[in-house]
Amino acid sequence: MRRSIATVSISGSLEDKMESIARARFDGFEVFENDLIHSALSPRRIAALAADLGLAIDLYQPFRDLDAADDKLFRRNLDRAERKFDLMGELGATMILICSNVSASASTDDAQIAGQLYELAERAAKRGIRLAYESLAWGRHVWDYRHSWRLVQQADHPHLGLCLDSFHILSRGLDPRHIEEIPGESIFFLQLADAPLMTMDVLQWSRHYRCFPGQGGFDMPAFLGHVLAAGYAGPMSLEIFNDVFREAPNRDTTHDAMRSLLWLEEQVKLRRPAPSAVAAEAPQAPASAARAAAFSRVELFAPPAPPRIDGTAFVEFAVDDRTQSALCRAFAALGFERAGVHRSKNVTLWRQGEINLVVNNEPGSFASEFFQRHGPSICAIALRTDDGLRAVNRAQSFHVPRFEGRVGPHETTIPAVRGVDGSILYFVSSELEQRGFWDADFVLAASADTGIGLGTLDHVAIAAPIENFDSAVLFQRAVLGLEPGDSLELTDPYGMVRSRALSNDARTLRIALNVSQSRSTVIARSVDTLHGAGVHHLAFDCADIFASVAAARERGLVFLHIPDNYYDDLVARFDLDAAFVARLRALRVLYDRDPAGGEFLHAYTPMFERRFFFELVQRIGGYDGYGASNAPVRMAALARDVAGLVSAPLAR
Repeated sequence: MRRSIATVSISGSLEDKMESIARARFDGFEVFENDLIHSALSPRRIAALAADLGLAIDLYQPFRDLDAADDKLFRRNLDRAERKFDLMGELGATMILICSNVSASASTDDAQIAGQLYELAERAAKRGIRLAYESLAWGRHVWDYRHSWRLVQQADHPHLGLCLDSFHILSRGLDPRHIEEIPGESIFFLQLADAPLMTMDVLQWSRHYRCFPGQGGFDMPAFLGHVLAAGYAGPMSLEIFNDVFREAPNRDTTHDAMRSLLWLEEQVKLRRPAPSAVAAEAPQAPASAARAAAFSRVELFAPPAPPRIDGTAFVEFAVDDRTQSALCRAFAALGFERAGVHRSKNVTLWRQGEINLVVNNEPGSFASEFFQRHGPSICAIALRTDDGLRAVNRAQSFHVPRFEGRVGPHETTIPAVRGVDGSILYFVSSELEQRGFWDADFVLAASADTGIGLGTLDHVAIAAPIENFDSAVLFQRAVLGLEPGDSLELTDPYGMVRSRALSNDARTLRIALNVSQSRSTVIARSVDTLHGAGVHHLAFDCADIFASVAAARERGLVFLHIPDNYYDDLVARFDLDAAFVARLRALRVLYDRDPAGGEFLHAYTPMFERRFFFELVQRIGGYDGYGASNAPVRMAALARDVAGLVSAPLAR
């Protein structure tokens, strides 16, 4: 399919936007009227630049308030349209978007509106221009795509068709299945926009919170599937109104935009029934055969399959001499043992259960560069997967850059890509583990089994700057095949934090993304300190959290101080045994319970160098969350710790 984007979706001057759109490998774009008006280039020069960049001008938009109850006003609108047709002739654009009227002067007579649309289509036909009529979700009289389709049918002109916009349809809760009843040739243009699910005025929702497919809460694959089943074979275009996107560098935004369309195409292709299944069904259901035939008119993106993720192979920390010593003391207090030393680099391996922590203090390495930018931080995460090369090839097909690190003689090369925050994501295949890559790269020590009962990495929490939050969601979905949960609003003493967790079906990989618009929250301070984004905490699971926390305390590990008021309130919130609450209080362990009765026990350390911290968790009875109800008390405790009101080293 042809892929397009509206210039209103990204920042910069019109010529900057066009160059960025071309770099992201789009086929064309929609010219937004204000971008043209504000440009220093003439329409003919814009057309020439588009041609030089290999871009088509797919649509000129918007033309507003055509239909009017007053004939004199309608005549003025026709004159205004003629001027736009002149402009389109210079641009070489052959389609214009006509929005349903939102003004008080709008006609409410369907016959009159259809007649006015016909008259404009007659004028457009003389110029070789087509009209794409769109029902705005806040249109005064026409706000339902089924209504706009009836008007197009009534006008009955070959130069008049529909523009379907996913936001205008899905934000009003309209059923998109009826799109399949519209002939594909009558759908002139398709605009796509996702959005977080919100309860607010639909105009404000549209103007400020749209996002790319895969970043919001709409079922975009189902929507596009209905459009393709109708027989549409024109451009797929992104029209996004988003305050953050208007400020962010347009190069990053356009690459995200393309990634979102590729992800969307893949999801539609995965949901499409196999031809053999349709063939078997067709004699009894001719509509299914017609639907499959309509789908076959377009070629959809088909990347390598998402990797099967079997957990985390290792987590890598970037340190210097001072922070390496302090971090290793904390690891020892958490029950990790120093399991190996790299054969050629200043890198050590710490182990417990299935958890591998790599501490990298090698001069001139990627970790050293990462430390210079971010300080002590988590610079890489490695995932266990069935096929590391396929995982990297999939990432590259979504325009994610591959990472090639410095590898010494006889050392293992692990397939890797760069994440949104600049860190590295490694893919360790089962074949690589079977070959014993740890033995190849490290001098391993015999295990002394000195752990405190930690088993695996339960989840990773990432702090993202506001401009990277949606990008990170899309990255996890497209590259790793993770699915997001609900978006939550959490209360920090100094602002609000938005959190959204993603995971695979097997729950062998859980990633929680957090962002705050306030500059004073702990999350925001972490982002500022890290000069971008980064992992702000790791959660390790254990079978008996009381035993694990007690053992860590005996080893000198400091845990975050949770106030007594929390435990007093816990008794009021849950029907808990007094002795059990006393155990929680004594060890400063937090508690949550889900509606199905699943329980979650967890405890936090203070922040290490104000960069990241650790969490110990125990899941009981199928609990699948992250203790969101306890996040405010944890963030308040961290705020006190960061402010220096409660200060202690992570490990004594």
